[in-house]
Amino acid sequence: MDLSYCTNVHPAEDLDGVLDQLARYAGPARRAAGLDRLGVGLWLPAPLARQLATDDSARERLRAGLAVDGLEVRTINAFPYTAFHAEVVKLDVYRPDWTDLRRAEYTLDCASVLADLLPEGADGSISTLPLAWRTPWTTDDDERAEAVLAIVSAGLRELRGRTGRTIRLAIEPEPGCVLDTVADVVAWLAPRLSRDGAAEPGRIDGEFVGICLDACHLAVSFADPEAAVRAVGAAGIRIPKIQASAALHVESPADPDARAALREFAEPRYLHQTRAATAAGVVAADDLPEALDGLPDDAPWRVHFHVPLHLAPAAPLASTTDVLRRAVAAVRELPDGDTAHLDVETYTWAVLPGGVDDLAKGIAAELRWAAGVLLGDAEDGGGAPVSAPASASASAVEAVAS
Repeated sequence: MDLSYCTNVHPAEDLDGVLDQLARYAGPARRAAGLDRLGVGLWLPAPLARQLATDDSARERLRAGLAVDGLEVRTINAFPYTAFHAEVVKLDVYRPDWTDLRRAEYTLDCASVLADLLPEGADGSISTLPLAWRTPWTTDDDERAEAVLAIVSAGLRELRGRTGRTIRLAIEPEPGCVLDTVADVVAWLAPRLSRDGAAEPGRIDGEFVGICLDACHLAVSFADPEAAVRAVGAAGIRIPKIQASAALHVESPADPDARAALREFAEPRYLHQTRAATAAGVVAADDLPEALDGLPDDAPWRVHFHVPLHLAPAAPLASTTDVLRRAVAAVRELPDGDTAHLDVETYTWAVLPGGVDDLAKGIAAELRWAAGVLLGDAEDGGGAPVSAPASASASAVEAVAS
């Protein structure tokens, strides 16, 4: 698998900002991780994606900036449309949704840029939102989303014919969305895919559209990772991309210490969907403050908060890295599993309790952990972290680090 880290952790919205943050963080992270080359999963806000898709000189500046720091691009995160580091993001991250042609235009702009940046002979992937937030959503919306996705899959086929580069779109299920779980994506996508190797009019081309497996989202849903991956494979759906991420787990949320620890993560920028695995089934809250106010606390909780992979939260909290390990191993068992792009996506460094002192070192530590634990590139590749914790402030270490 090709390993990268996702640049949606950085707030830059224009080309100068992206180049500055690649030089400030990605280059140093590559060197700190001891890598000759480092993959970056680019996040390009919609206006920048349009500029790069239409301006050869801007694209050449980006290519040169990547090359000077030993970076390469095989995947793009096209889930957030813009302003992913606004003071409050919450539900805005799902807008525009897949009923809106702007979503198709943005995605195809990203594909055009990626086709020009890919290493020779490599395929690319683009992750995207699971249609929309679940409300409001109608049958008409469903049909419109299918039609817009069909436009994109046809555009990706045309792009391959024109450039020789294969770019695949990967729909990323997320708690609270229309496609909440991996099972939801399989049930929605499978009947809509053309299967004969050529796109059928009005159908989504299965050669170019699959699933992005976000391991944090998978864990929050309390899904069995092996069963979820097997279901994707059995449906004949590709997994072009895995988001290497971990959620917060709390075994006994009624414990006052656990609740106090969770409150430290109830920050205002992002939505932190929370689920309780009760005897009657999984019970949902749309955000952590809502969960603390009323989610059943006599069963384990999982919280959509991407925690650094190499840092075990302080007890009584825990991390779901075991779900991530199992999911990656299951994908690698699929016939084309090792072609999936493995993208470390911890976009929450800036909102961790206490923050972090050295982001580049933190990214490098996560990459070393992922290479050793997920891909078996270290001597102890069976599960123990393979790197020292990143430098972080005292309060962040107290709340997050082992």
